Amino acid sequence: MKIVVIGSTGQLGTDLMKVFAQEHEVVGLTHSDIEVADYTGCLSLKDYNPDVIINTAAFHKTDQCEQEPLKTFRVNTLGARNVALISQEIGAVDVYISTDYVFDGSSCEPYTEQDVPSPINTYGISKLAAEQFTRLNPKHYIIRIASVFGVAGASGKGGNFVETIIAKAKNSETICVVDDMWMSPTYTKDAASTLNAIICSKLPYGVYHATNKGYCSWYEFAKQIFQILKLAPELKPVKTDPNYGPATRPPFSALTSIKLSKHGLEPRNWKDALHAYLTEKGYTQ
Repeated sequence: MKIVVIGSTGQLGTDLMKVFAQEHEVVGLTHSDIEVADYTGCLSLKDYNPDVIINTAAFHKTDQCEQEPLKTFRVNTLGARNVALISQEIGAVDVYISTDYVFDGSSCEPYTEQDVPSPINTYGISKLAAEQFTRLNPKHYIIRIASVFGVAGASGKGGNFVETIIAKAKNSETICVVDDMWMSPTYTKDAASTLNAIICSKLPYGVYHATNKGYCSWYEFAKQIFQILKLAPELKPVKTDPNYGPATRPPFSALTSIKLSKHGLEPRNWKDALHAYLTEKGYTQ
């Protein structure tokens, strides 16, 4: 298959390029190559004649999304619409990368693909609207991931949570991490492998949750990082500050998939994925 990856140098995009290149012809497009919010510019996708278009482009600085809603909807929502329309026109499969933030966090159990979204911030609303536009192309996969960490780091955010707290530990800083926000970590290498399996197996079109298995609080995540690395920094659990930023965040946004297992796909546990990431980065022997 010929696959185009939009956002090919991002945290997820980098691993998508590596994983898909093992079996497919892959074309990577960066922001300088394509602006998804510009329909005319997106017409260039036709030139590649792809079988699959994977759209990872996103404006995901959650607090900044509240301050810049027009930019948020242009990139996340209008961009998804443009890709959906063009991919449908050329008969390509449209893959849209979405988020756990389409849920409000009021649940006490991980959200499945069957749960009804109800976002509570601008970023989540823009992504849910993007999911709706993606459905304009009947041949679509909506892949929800969360709390991602990958070797490339998030260019828009500067690294990722893992790298940030490791740096703090090395600087002998006191590290305060919230213990009342729960999520499902996603190793981008694993998410890329899951997506590859979905596409190659030609699973039914629709929504899939592709996080690693299980969930934890951010504090537990931090503890596990230091346990693997045998570090003992001063780590303190704290409660979420309601005045932290302009964006309201879901307190519990863990995801699980009831669809992948039906097709024999079972993502590994987040602890194993975290260990693999730290090994890939050279932190472990």
